[in-house]
Amino acid sequence: MAEGGAGTAAAATEVLRLLTESGQTLAVAESLTGGMVAAELTAVPGASRSFLGSVTAYATELKHRVLGVDAGLLAAEGAVNAQVAAEMAAGVRRVMGASWGIATTGVAGPDPQDGQPVGTVFVAVEGPGGRKTARLRLNGSRAEIRRESARTVLELLSGQLRENARGQDTEHNGGI
Repeated sequence: MAEGGAGTAAAATEVLRLLTESGQTLAVAESLTGGMVAAELTAVPGASRSFLGSVTAYATELKHRVLGVDAGLLAAEGAVNAQVAAEMAAGVRRVMGASWGIATTGVAGPDPQDGQPVGTVFVAVEGPGGRKTARLRLNGSRAEIRRESARTVLELLSGQLRENARGQDTEHNGGI
């Protein structure tokens, strides 16, 4: 699935272009993608202008201790949950002082986790424009699920960045 890798690289390039143009920064919190999102971002020349860093919180306890995800939520629902993804994105944004935080959590396989089947993934974006989460139901190998999760979170952020830029253009044009 070479196209998936190319799609992720293109999404990373677009995100960094939009962040640089707007003078904003990004931090990443990853679980099932294990650093893949950060690797795609840092593969782009000039990434350091906008990308601050990442936390790979693979262990559930780290999601709470490092990123501030509610311990009660993790105990009750497990780590594969939309609210966990949202809190991860908010936590990494706060910890790193970034304009935007994005997060991935889910089940890449081979076994179900936290009562969720393989291919269940939650991605989240948090920034000046608010918070957005998405639930994915992915098929394929473990590698394909991880790659598609990375591509999707970057595309979700790209959409939010474009939406934010349109909103700012409207504000500026409306004030003339």
